[in-house]
Amino acid sequence: MGNQVSTQSEPSNYKSAQILSTQELNVLNTRSNSWGLIQLAGHLSVMVISSYCWITIENWLIRIPALIIYGFSLAAMFVTIHECCHRTAFANNHLNDLVAWCAGLLSFYNSTFYRRYHKWHHRYTQISGKDPELEDPKPSNLREYLAEISGWNWWIGKFKTHYLVVMGKLDNMPYISKSGRYEVINSTRLQILVYFSAIALSVIAGKPWFISYWLLPLAVGQPILRVILLAEHTGCSNDNNPLTNTRTTLTWFPIRFLMWNMPFHAEHHLYPSIPFHALPKAHQQLKEHFTVIDRGYLKVNRDIVLSFK
Repeated sequence: MGNQVSTQSEPSNYKSAQILSTQELNVLNTRSNSWGLIQLAGHLSVMVISSYCWITIENWLIRIPALIIYGFSLAAMFVTIHECCHRTAFANNHLNDLVAWCAGLLSFYNSTFYRRYHKWHHRYTQISGKDPELEDPKPSNLREYLAEISGWNWWIGKFKTHYLVVMGKLDNMPYISKSGRYEVINSTRLQILVYFSAIALSVIAGKPWFISYWLLPLAVGQPILRVILLAEHTGCSNDNNPLTNTRTTLTWFPIRFLMWNMPFHAEHHLYPSIPFHALPKAHQQLKEHFTVIDRGYLKVNRDIVLSFK
């Protein structure tokens, strides 16, 4: 799509093990509590500082940018869940699970559900009828594109999914095994209970805390996240070739930072075991093998819109 950095193609049955040696992969696969804690502290620092500016400063020339940054940092907690659900954010798996659940609370995802959902996405990436992400069709015209990046589709999907899980209606979710249903349902119910408690606290206090501190900022941040996530697979091959079915997007450091290096998405899909902090190094070793590497999310989304007929 557009001017790509690399255009080398590979057969669909290409084996990722042929690219990196076992020794190279072992080095890249090293998990670290320190790297994870530093990254998490940095992400939370951005969130705290921007939220403080949004809440306390009266000058709207400062408040609006602060709201946007705060909202995106909230929405980008999704990527924290993603990394923790791969158990690659930290070396300690209990820490991965704890941080994932709390990050889900902030970003309106449930990590217990998402870990199972996302496992199937990796197993069946871009395979119609199997990849659960393809249950939400990619936009095919401008109206569908605007609905997607506005966050509208995401909000509707989240409310629907949370409702189905809370009610135990999981029959159309094959990625959740019978043995895992109890855990997923209870985890989601607890999360919804926390939201209702926060709403009740706001009502009792007579303050719009729930809206001002969480709902509005998250709604503001979602379009930025949607633009980024839409680039991951849109316009890539609809097959099981990890060298062609996923896009890496070269972007600015602030975005890479809050996205936990997930713009290096082709590298992540080829080797999901590589932690976030090693993805830039993995990119240098793997970039010549990928078909879809683009410069910037604005370019990718422009190309998506231009592809509509």
